[in-house]
Amino acid sequence: MMNPLQSYLYIPARNFSRSVTKCGLANSPQVTLPLNFVHGLRRDSHGSSSFPLLVPASGKKLKDIQNSNKQDVDSAVKAARTSFKAWSQWSGFERGQVLRKAANIIKARAEELAYTEVYDTGKPIWEARFDILGCAQTMDYYGGLAAAIAGDFISLSGNSFAYTIREPLGVVAAIGAWNYPFQMAVWKSSPALACGNTCVFKPSQFTPLTAVMLAEIYQEAGLPDGCFNVIQGEAETGQLLISHSDINKVSFTGSVASGSKVMASCAADIKHVTLELGGKSPLIIFADADIDNAVKGAMLANFCNQGQVCSNGTRVFVEESIASEFLSKLIMRVKLMKIGDPNDDDTTVGATINEAHAKRVLAYIELAKKEGAQLAYGGERVQMDNPILAGGYYLRPCILTNCTDEMTVVKEEIFGPVLSMLTFKSEEEVIDRANNTDFGLAGGLFTRDLQRAHRVVSKLEAGSIYVNNYNVYPVGVPFGGYKKSGIGRENGRDTLNYYSQLKSVYFEGSHVDCPY
Repeated sequence: MMNPLQSYLYIPARNFSRSVTKCGLANSPQVTLPLNFVHGLRRDSHGSSSFPLLVPASGKKLKDIQNSNKQDVDSAVKAARTSFKAWSQWSGFERGQVLRKAANIIKARAEELAYTEVYDTGKPIWEARFDILGCAQTMDYYGGLAAAIAGDFISLSGNSFAYTIREPLGVVAAIGAWNYPFQMAVWKSSPALACGNTCVFKPSQFTPLTAVMLAEIYQEAGLPDGCFNVIQGEAETGQLLISHSDINKVSFTGSVASGSKVMASCAADIKHVTLELGGKSPLIIFADADIDNAVKGAMLANFCNQGQVCSNGTRVFVEESIASEFLSKLIMRVKLMKIGDPNDDDTTVGATINEAHAKRVLAYIELAKKEGAQLAYGGERVQMDNPILAGGYYLRPCILTNCTDEMTVVKEEIFGPVLSMLTFKSEEEVIDRANNTDFGLAGGLFTRDLQRAHRVVSKLEAGSIYVNNYNVYPVGVPFGGYKKSGIGRENGRDTLNYYSQLKSVYFEGSHVDCPY
């Protein structure tokens, strides 16, 4: 029997191929072959330092991966620059055909990709399936839009006219985060390629596997070699990439601190930049809300992907008159979540990405208790009975009450399964408190009052607002932040504007009028 949270989001496995299973990945080509992909081939990196490839579910080390050095980065950027000359001349329809074929390959290989994503991240398999199929939809979406990328015609007086041409930027450097590795690669590369750009993608050093699989999928779909390249490495590799003189745009997902450094580096060469950064988003539960739906929304806002979601609504504001009932129902439902092997279909809480991050989350919980918060549920490491999983870090979802706006746990992004519950008395009060943050990635509210919903939405300072739901990302709906949560948008039609530039052309229809 499915856990209620799982049944709410569950995407059935259908008849996916089981070519890669949870038992066979350690010795699969995805792990054993080189993890750089440049000009159509997997290649070794040549840096003098390395980083470990760990399996979050077990803590097992698979191998060491060398960082990509300047030579590796130069090679990848050169491949992208060389291929840009031809790819940018393909018609939008032709580029769209490649993307749509890639989408079909993703769907055909969904199970293999999902298991590899679990291996990389520790998230439950059903969540990984959901992510992969969503990526196929995104690819399909931009494949359909590619043919419609065009400028405008402007009729002017005196038989003159002007028109605009939307042209690609050139070579895009894209850097992904570890919580949604395949999604990051798809969300950044598919609009970039649709516009006629070429890409060099660096995944997080914690999740290096599925980006290379995407490169091979693109190749199978007919993308010319060099149009999508992958390099592996830690922060130094990323800095080499974004500061490269032949990069025209940088798209980065990560922390505010890292994003600030990326933006400063791009400023030196006036590079285009898109930043999707952190959040500390509010979720407001009004007294007239459907409480059962609000409880589910709060769980979606805090506990998907082990709480490792940048848009999470971790500040849950509940109107005082329903706070007790809401908390009781929330705890009852969270207790039903199953912590276990991420490869099992009935698991709803998988492994945290690594030991260091798990200890960081636990330290925040301890600090919250010292500052006066009360631990209503969870908040501890769960030692798994299965010896294979003993080295993984599994955290029980945490609910904190008696929280105040001044607490560290309420102000700083934790990036773990920690829900901070606060109470409020009035609409005006909660809006002021919700906006009292440097972040502005997302926000949400539950209410039956349509007028109130529109009123609150208009006053919340965030790029994505969810009404009577949370953390849903339908393809075509732009995603991005206000304030320090970022610049630019992903996942929508507007994204194409961030991967292209506008050229204006004026045609004179009569004699030149010149006063000289």
